[in-house]
Amino acid sequence: MVKNSINSVFKNQESGLAYTTTLKELVYKDEDGDGVPDWEEGLYGLDPTKKETTPGTPDSVAINKLKAKENDANQANAENIQNEENLTQTDKFSRELFSSTAALNQNGIMDQNTADQLSNSLASKIQNTPIRKIFLLSDIKVINDNSIKAVKSYNDTLNNIQQKYPNKGTVLDVLQKFVIDENNVDSSVLVELDPIIKQTQGTINEMAKMNVPQFLASTHLDILNALERLSENTSDIRLYDSDVIVALSGISQYQNNATLLESAVKKLTDIINNKLNN
Repeated sequence: MVKNSINSVFKNQESGLAYTTTLKELVYKDEDGDGVPDWEEGLYGLDPTKKETTPGTPDSVAINKLKAKENDANQANAENIQNEENLTQTDKFSRELFSSTAALNQNGIMDQNTADQLSNSLASKIQNTPIRKIFLLSDIKVINDNSIKAVKSYNDTLNNIQQKYPNKGTVLDVLQKFVIDENNVDSSVLVELDPIIKQTQGTINEMAKMNVPQFLASTHLDILNALERLSENTSDIRLYDSDVIVALSGISQYQNNATLLESAVKKLTDIINNKLNN
């Protein structure tokens, strides 16, 4: 009924007619005289022209019962919101997908196009997990020294970090063992990612603390952030058994971030070699 009243206002305005019903009259209008405003009866699905929409139950009593149920539902919803913090991304997406599918089916609009849109939504969620950390210039130790001596010291420090945190295998090697075929995986092998995660994080921590000549700062940051992306991807993949959406996101993003790291490392190597050899 509220919707119909609003529509009538727009219709009257469009036709140039003066709408004389005041806001106060709309708020307090009670056609059946049962003490419940028409707008409130319409809000709860009751008939504002009858004191008892359901024979034997006054509308005022029916509304009080509906309000009590609504309060219970709100309290339950508040508890659900609190519990929401403990849900994985997979849990949250499953809930969202289930409720969307149920609503679409109920309204008779679940067709192939709609199903494709839901699939695209899942693909987008998998491919676009938010970046959790970005290193800035303020996070590294930039020195105002671009001399050959400073660059050599920088290069030696990088070599020492590499020796301190040697490669513990590769993520791609683990993923090859993880994927048995197109229908089966072996998640038990993902434990082999743990030393890789530790090695990558150790490298990141050391690179964030070392002195960086000013003209190398930008490329140094590119490497740090690429390593951070890979560390996040690898940690996400490790969660396959508990949060498959996050894990698939890590897998889908890994190769691209590995390519970015490779490009940044090549650029840094070229800059250092050019400086030291001239």
